Amino acid sequence: MNIRSLTRGDGVVIGAAVLLFIASFLSTYSAGDTCVGKYCPQTSGPNAWDGLALLMSVYLAGVIAAALIVVARALPQPRKFAGLEIGQVGASLALFAAWTSFWTIIDSRGAGAGLILGLIAALVLAGGALATPLVPALKVALIGAPKPQAAPYGAGPNPGYGYPGAQQQQAGQGYGYPGGQQQPQAGQTYGQQAPADATAGGPAGATPAAGGPSDFAPFWFAVPVARPLYGEDGSPSPIAELAPGTWYLAVEQRGQALIAQTQDGRRGVLQDTTGIQRG
Repeated sequence: MNIRSLTRGDGVVIGAAVLLFIASFLSTYSAGDTCVGKYCPQTSGPNAWDGLALLMSVYLAGVIAAALIVVARALPQPRKFAGLEIGQVGASLALFAAWTSFWTIIDSRGAGAGLILGLIAALVLAGGALATPLVPALKVALIGAPKPQAAPYGAGPNPGYGYPGAQQQQAGQGYGYPGGQQQPQAGQTYGQQAPADATAGGPAGATPAAGGPSDFAPFWFAVPVARPLYGEDGSPSPIAELAPGTWYLAVEQRGQALIAQTQDGRRGVLQDTTGIQRG
């Protein structure tokens, strides 16, 4: 799980779930209300934990919905339940909790602090779950991606894939390291350095893909929030998810989209390039 994938909208959902849990311990009905079922609020002042139906359909339903939404956001790959992504299940459950809370408070003759606060929290929870994919301000990362270090990357004995600035080849490095040996090209043996004009202006070892713009130079970049990477064949299902805090290599530009390469060598189309940080 990657907590850097969480957005401000997820923060709103978490805060609303905490408020909803606190509201479950407050009095559900006011002292002036008549007896409801086997409870008599004039003397006992029951809370949500005294009634299983209200507890499960509003308070715990909202907390479970928030947990599903946050877990779905933090997972690298979307998980499904009954054919639906768990994030969609969580949003539906949050909407159900708000709907039930609204009609419960309308039907009550004297709503207490727990019922009123529960309705507010349920509405905020449902609003955060539904509005996060639509409102740009809520899609901003809750925890910002770390800035690139000022010191040169690759100073250690084994610099890993995904670090911009490693321009010098070191002994023992093979394919997949920035600045390391690359796969042989036409007229070039394995291990031989590529001509200087092949990678001018871009990261070491990267060459523009065939069909890309002639003035495009490969570069390293990081995404502000988790974003899906789609296959180059146009498949609607993502093949990977780019996570904040990790550097990826852009090898080609197609209109407003980028062809990006992941740490394990997979290539795909990054359709949303807004706010990316170049290395």
